Amino acid sequence: MTDLFDKAEPKSHDIVVERIVFQNPENGWTVARIRLEGDHRPATAVGRLFGVSAGERLRVSASWVRDRKYGKQLRIHSYLPLDPASLRGLERFLGSGLLPGIGKVMASRIVDRFGEATLSILDENPERLLEVPGIGKAKARKITRAWQEQRQARETLIFLQGHELSPRFAARVIKRFGPEAVSVVRRNPYRLAEEITGIGFNAADRVARSLGWGSEAPERIGGGILYALGRAASDGHLFVLAGNLTTHTSELLGVEEERVIEVLPDLGKRRAVVIDKSSDDEQRVYLPELFAAETGISSHLARLLSRPAQGPPIAVDKALSWFEEHNRLQFAPAQRAAVASALREKVLVLTGGPGTGKTTLMRAVVEILSRKKLKILLAAPTGRAANRLSETTMREVRTIHRLLEFDPHSLGFRRNAGRPLEADLVIIDESSMIDAPLAHCLLDALGDDTRLLLVGDADQLPSVGPGRVLFDLIESAHLPVVRLQEIFRQNEAGGIVLNAHRIHRGQRPKPDTADDGDFFFIQRTQPEEILSLLLEVVARRVPKSFGLDPRRDVQVLSPMRRGQLGIETLNEELRVLLNPGPRSDDPIGRWRPADRVMQTRNNYDIDVFNGDIGFISTVDTPGRRLVVDFDGREVAYQSTDLDDLALAYACTVHKSQGSEYPCVVLPLHTQHYMMLQRNLLYTAVTRAQHLMIIVGDPKALDIALGNRRQMDRNTALAERIRSLSET
Repeated sequence: MTDLFDKAEPKSHDIVVERIVFQNPENGWTVARIRLEGDHRPATAVGRLFGVSAGERLRVSASWVRDRKYGKQLRIHSYLPLDPASLRGLERFLGSGLLPGIGKVMASRIVDRFGEATLSILDENPERLLEVPGIGKAKARKITRAWQEQRQARETLIFLQGHELSPRFAARVIKRFGPEAVSVVRRNPYRLAEEITGIGFNAADRVARSLGWGSEAPERIGGGILYALGRAASDGHLFVLAGNLTTHTSELLGVEEERVIEVLPDLGKRRAVVIDKSSDDEQRVYLPELFAAETGISSHLARLLSRPAQGPPIAVDKALSWFEEHNRLQFAPAQRAAVASALREKVLVLTGGPGTGKTTLMRAVVEILSRKKLKILLAAPTGRAANRLSETTMREVRTIHRLLEFDPHSLGFRRNAGRPLEADLVIIDESSMIDAPLAHCLLDALGDDTRLLLVGDADQLPSVGPGRVLFDLIESAHLPVVRLQEIFRQNEAGGIVLNAHRIHRGQRPKPDTADDGDFFFIQRTQPEEILSLLLEVVARRVPKSFGLDPRRDVQVLSPMRRGQLGIETLNEELRVLLNPGPRSDDPIGRWRPADRVMQTRNNYDIDVFNGDIGFISTVDTPGRRLVVDFDGREVAYQSTDLDDLALAYACTVHKSQGSEYPCVVLPLHTQHYMMLQRNLLYTAVTRAQHLMIIVGDPKALDIALGNRRQMDRNTALAERIRSLSET
């Protein structure tokens, strides 16, 4: 809760750690009582002090801050350990609990015996510990081993910080590589980018330059190629054409393209990449896991389709009539045909927009086949999508990760080809969200006789992860596909559904003019006007006119993360209105009770999943923890888990996939030009359950409607499916 910072650059101070108040062993975050050398007054210091103990001397780069709750503190940005300057400091250092077997009494004996030579004795002649009363051979060995490990960690920390790594990341390197950290980094600093979460290529490159590595070192170029492939994967691509990859890497690293061309085959030989020739002799370069996913999907589909669907005979017309009577509804001919296909086919893709009856058809398939005693499993990519399908089908629906029994320790799935799912039929909803690696794992876990029904809206945005699986399955033209296009019960369909279909056809939506409508477009042309009005709509107009809670019922979506109308700005502005409070630089204190937050990755240890939205109920700054309420279930977050949380007053349209919200508010402006696409606008509108409000520039709306081009993604999945089906 810091409201006052020293505006000057951080200054160097020599300090002595008097007492550790709190220390997180995972990330080194520490609260300590310290004193500055030359000043006997105690003070509080906070920062990432990995492995620091009471009695240690540190040279720190730090600035004074004033915390609203805890007062004046020294915020430490980086530090280097120093040896204790006095016998008293040395005694406190050894007796701090740093070394097993040495308490305060034993530390006093050691210092009394060796005086100022104590540290050199521990370093060079540890056998002399036997001269100290109460230390035998076993204890001496234990103390010596602990001292060497501690000394090594200190030296590693000094080495890494001296080569441009912050204490936070230095701690991760030590944890990952242990005693070999220095030698690993010296041999190949680019392993930092490959193996340490949070350290990107640029940070590893700074370390390498600091160590004297040349710009044309093969390791650097290899690291640059992998970095470029990783960036392409984060943009949704499964591969990059070799010519484009070498050109891009050359520009990225500032080296001649010929040097990149020379290094690329070596990466292929050691299987760091896969170089695959296409039918027209172009070379596609894949990360190995993405090549395995693309080829695995096509081969598993070929395996499944090579055997016909098994199961008892079904009188389809009779079964459909039973379902209609049982549920008091009547199917249209297209719907009856869709259900008949789902009951007959081994693998089927069922796609359609909102209001076309996908969920009702799934219910029909489930109820009919359940009466035939077939075992059916249902799943969806996200927890929110799974919960929604469970409510409509009245059956258990799991996330795909839970269905496949994800193991957080091995980071793999327990359900696979060796232990397939025990099911006659697997139904996956919201299939447009499935990326290639997850689709591969799902298909790998299906037995030869298991049926698969993939349900989704192929016109929505593709998955956040690499690939465009649902689109490619349809594009291959070698799988049975049912496309639902008719909106059923049109008289009951509101403006949201009707306008979603108008947008899909490239037509301008027709906003409501009546107060009781559900689709509104409020025209503003300047970004400042759009932002101001959006805040007014969320915080005041929607609550007043529709009785919705602006924090719990309203979701602001944006095409982009950055910019005046990106989610980073929107989250800060909305937070000021909906949950005001003082700003803080503290990793815990920057959160506020009642903040709306989103989980950004699956965390099986605490049972929360990517896209889950909750509200912070407790901020425990001294205890370094948060408690988040996810729909009535409270989950404790330790400081190590906080990187997975983000403010969720606003989120990107991509992140909203698989979720629905009572009210969606969307800003649109030509600032979003790169992301103004018809399927993005369509996806945003289909996230709204009861109320959709667009605040923006009609010109931006027209750009989006006119841009039918799908986001280009390099994928050869459709081609591979066709080639396997033809053999």
